[in-house]
Amino acid sequence: MGGMNVQFEIQEKVFQLRVGFVKNVQKQEAMWERQHEFAAEKIYNMCSDLGGFFLKVAQLIGKPDLAPAAWVRRLVTLCDQVPATPYNVIRVVLEKDLDRSIDELFERFDVDPLGSASIVQVHRARLKGDKKDDVVKVQHPGVQELMMTDIHNLQAFVLYLQKMDIKFDLYSLTKEIEKQIGYEFNFLREADAMNRIRRFLYENSKKSPVMVPRVIRDIVTRRVLVMEYIGGTPILKLGDEMAKRGISPDGKVAAIARQNILKSLSLAYGQMILRSGFFHADPHPGNILICRGAEARSCHSFLIKVALLDYGQVKDLPENLRLGYANLVLAIADGDSTRATESFKELGIDTLSKCEDEQKEMLKLAQGMFDTKLPPGVKTLQPFSEESSVKKIAVEDQNVNTPLFDVRQLFPVLRTLQLLRGLSVGMGISHSCAEQWRPIAEEAFYNAGRLTG
Repeated sequence: MGGMNVQFEIQEKVFQLRVGFVKNVQKQEAMWERQHEFAAEKIYNMCSDLGGFFLKVAQLIGKPDLAPAAWVRRLVTLCDQVPATPYNVIRVVLEKDLDRSIDELFERFDVDPLGSASIVQVHRARLKGDKKDDVVKVQHPGVQELMMTDIHNLQAFVLYLQKMDIKFDLYSLTKEIEKQIGYEFNFLREADAMNRIRRFLYENSKKSPVMVPRVIRDIVTRRVLVMEYIGGTPILKLGDEMAKRGISPDGKVAAIARQNILKSLSLAYGQMILRSGFFHADPHPGNILICRGAEARSCHSFLIKVALLDYGQVKDLPENLRLGYANLVLAIADGDSTRATESFKELGIDTLSKCEDEQKEMLKLAQGMFDTKLPPGVKTLQPFSEESSVKKIAVEDQNVNTPLFDVRQLFPVLRTLQLLRGLSVGMGISHSCAEQWRPIAEEAFYNAGRLTG
């Protein structure tokens, strides 16, 4: 892996020199596009061949706010189009875990999976005696051991990085990654999480902003989960679905649909994180399904509902951390640099400034880490550039004898916001979760007896 990184870096430097000799801007852009496509294919093949945690890495680096468009187009397919485990192997896992044959349990079981991801693949089926279809989620055999080995190698690598140049506490984050991904291999836990979030969202408002699948008949083991089938279009194929209906991707109907999708997702996350503290922490594109609303009767209407899938990664924030994060949301929404600085301290995050205007950089750091809106004029983030707040502000846990919280618990919030921002940028929408969540954060403060002024 290290050799591959060095090879990429050398190729990139050589290519920059070549482009420098070309004076025509259009030719430069065409050269860069070909180079990005070449690099994207290399990275895709590497992640696909290595499997395990590298498929998770592809989900994070293949985001529109971080990577060139060619990378996004290629790597996004690793969200739900990973090479599938053969059916005969899946059948063995199913029958061993459920202690019954597939023919005994199911009236119909589709051999070809609906999708395959880093840890699981899903099949459409129908249980005997049911009138509706279900989804059967099954783990790839052997993937847990591979995934954990990859994460331990990553931890060794980030310790090396922190000794060199990066002053952000990456190691603590990788420990949280290890814990969170470990949870994904227990479907009993996932079923409980799905039921809990479904109950909260459906009881929290008259109309839940997103649909949550219902667990079927408690047919759940650590490696097998059966849930209701929700029909719809994967968000990655939304453009194709619009084109089939004669809807222009650049038109008003498409723009309204994209805005509604993002607002629904964002609202659901604001409610989960700031009201409940218990939230789905993996909103990558492969986990989002767009369902046509019952009211959409003509081919040109596009009233939609959003379904949120896969509850393997969830997080339960402690009360103090939930309120501390609500304080940071208010600071970001108001552009309040003083409050942002105070919020970081309340969250147990110690900082060491390496710049003159510390509070200004603290607000920029908060916006970059915990909001979905890109700064004006910025198309992609460069978190490790010399102008990045990550370079100017060192971030780490407070002294272990005095912290109010374990900063690692914030990682699922951070990852969730980064994935939501990738969706926002990919849809061409400038959307601030902090601004949308402001009333929910204020409500959290009010209910806790804390003033916002």
